[in-house]
Amino acid sequence: MILRKNSGDRLSGNNALVLARQLLRASDGVTIIEFAIVAPVFILLVIGGLDMTQMVYANSMLRGAVEDVARSATLEGSDLTAADDKIRDIMNPVLPGVTIETDRVSYFDFADIHRAEQWADDDSDGTCNDGEAYVDENGNGQWDADVGSNGNGSASDVVLFTATATYSPVFKVPFVPGLRNDRTLTASSVRKNQPFARQDDPGSAAGTCP
Repeated sequence: MILRKNSGDRLSGNNALVLARQLLRASDGVTIIEFAIVAPVFILLVIGGLDMTQMVYANSMLRGAVEDVARSATLEGSDLTAADDKIRDIMNPVLPGVTIETDRVSYFDFADIHRAEQWADDDSDGTCNDGEAYVDENGNGQWDADVGSNGNGSASDVVLFTATATYSPVFKVPFVPGLRNDRTLTASSVRKNQPFARQDDPGSAAGTCP
């Protein structure tokens, strides 16, 4: 693009008009400018898509692993430590460096899951307090809002098994700091232990809440 000037090295009115027209027609550098505008959006979409794919796939793998481990834990004499390690072995190739935490809560029956221990709610506030009487069904010496007992239970008990996977994303989405933080995936499964012995009855000891 050539810019013409008059002899006085000052743009005349006509030359200024010509310059303006030349600038309007100029296309030098348009490609690089367009790339600079589009590239961040394109990169965000690609890496974000990979990140979402990893998370969805990992969630599916975790659910499958939890179902498998929960089923095997219903057998008499099952090795719970080995079962938990199995989840970690399954998830490590999908989520490198993943941390797995597991939790087992046992109940007498399916209807007891997340149920509070029986108590006389005299003041109707939904909590056992002020000397209200309760039945210590899980035998731990106190009233619980969840009647379940920690652990895998015994024969014929119903077990709520939960695994939580915490990992750092492999595909860290740029330009969005919140999407670069550690993620947490959780999966649960409910299984009934095999009836390899007589099931223990719920506790019936009475107590009063402070």
